[in-house]
Amino acid sequence: MDRFRMIFQYFQSSSESVMNGICGLLALVSVKMYTCFDFSCPCLPRYNMAYSLGIVFVPPIALFLCGLILNRQSLVMLEEWRRPQGRRKKDLAVIRYMCSSTMQRAMVAPVAWIVVALLDGKCLICAFSGSVDPEKFVGFANTSPMQVQQLLAKVPCKDDELMRNNTSRKAVSRYLRCWSQALGWSILLIVIVAAFLTRWLRPCFNQATLLQARHWSNYIDIEQKIFEETCCEHSRLFAHKCVLHFFKSMRQEIKLHSFNLPREGEGAEGEEDLLWGITDQDQVNKLLKKWYYEKPPL
Repeated sequence: MDRFRMIFQYFQSSSESVMNGICGLLALVSVKMYTCFDFSCPCLPRYNMAYSLGIVFVPPIALFLCGLILNRQSLVMLEEWRRPQGRRKKDLAVIRYMCSSTMQRAMVAPVAWIVVALLDGKCLICAFSGSVDPEKFVGFANTSPMQVQQLLAKVPCKDDELMRNNTSRKAVSRYLRCWSQALGWSILLIVIVAAFLTRWLRPCFNQATLLQARHWSNYIDIEQKIFEETCCEHSRLFAHKCVLHFFKSMRQEIKLHSFNLPREGEGAEGEEDLLWGITDQDQVNKLLKKWYYEKPPL
């Protein structure tokens, strides 16, 4: 469990290179998950679109939430946004920078899933096969509107008995696959162009403001981690002192059981120097409350 906790804390590191690596890993995982997923269209007029849109959008939402969970900066940003004003003012530019960087990294894996799904085409064929105009395809002539809807809904199921001999099934599939791939390539191009413009136009704006926002966002993250580490160290020393006090109060009872005890002061030399002055529960609670409500000014 301790090893798993260490790995999870490492993944939550605010290091930019680590977070970029995690985003790339999530994107590869999303692509691998889609390629391993067995897509089976229900081929029913009322369920095709719901099933397909669920496959296209539900996993990206889960991947987006995973990206937020693994990114420690998302939690730090929320804490900074929700904390009381206290003795330290909030910088909205820093909060916006943290939110922007968090969202950008969390969106990598969902966008990869959606693009791969559109380039594959199965989801869009299943979702919109019942929405095409049957008059554009000769294989649906001389059939009632009800039969046309049933046949169109079964276009994704090439093994269905009704569609084996239908000459327009492949035409409808090719038509919808072309639209799906065109949409997928368009989204990919838009994302690449947006990333290109963001990276190359950024130097045209005020770099000092960007450097300040980046610096103070890193400072807030590091300060929070150092505070948590300090609290853990104090908790360990506090617990150590409580245990020592317990055994000291039990000395007489231990003597009755003939345990060998060290001489008074032996083994505890230097312990008081390591223990901190805050050794009361109310004092600790007051300290934590003061840190939350009245953070010291920079």
